[in-house]
Amino acid sequence: MSAENPTQEHEDFPWLSEEEREGWLFLTSVFFSLPGQLENQLQRDSDLSFVEYMVLAMLSESPKHALTMTELARQTSTLLPRLSRVVSRLEKDGFVERSVYSKDRRVSICHLKEEGLKKVAEAAPGHVQEVRKQVFSHLGLRQIKQLARIGESVLGAKPSEVINLSNSTIID
Repeated sequence: MSAENPTQEHEDFPWLSEEEREGWLFLTSVFFSLPGQLENQLQRDSDLSFVEYMVLAMLSESPKHALTMTELARQTSTLLPRLSRVVSRLEKDGFVERSVYSKDRRVSICHLKEEGLKKVAEAAPGHVQEVRKQVFSHLGLRQIKQLARIGESVLGAKPSEVINLSNSTIID
């Protein structure tokens, strides 16, 4: 392999086209920089991490303000061990509480408390403003629609359907 061209030994490999490479580099910059920018705003204005905010937001939008921990992990794109630590912090702050599902004791349910609902309601306007500033203020309506369609293509469904808020398991 040449120091000048590290791909020289694999010239017949189907590398990314220039357009694909630019798209991929854009996505990686979004993966790495946007969360930090959103995290900074939430920490500064609401004393919440991004994942804490997402937990509160997903619970606030779910039926009965409660989700199983597994469903909450899926909706927040968070691994269960990390989610458990986040929920523990939110419990300590009085925003959520956990219980065991009466029909299956192996299932933990996270409930949004009144203080958590207040917290997310206070944090949401600043978060939405930051999302607009970091993402949507740079795009026209046509581009925003294209971005949504791109998300649907990559995810295989509308992002809101992937999160599946309207069809979340209702806990009785």
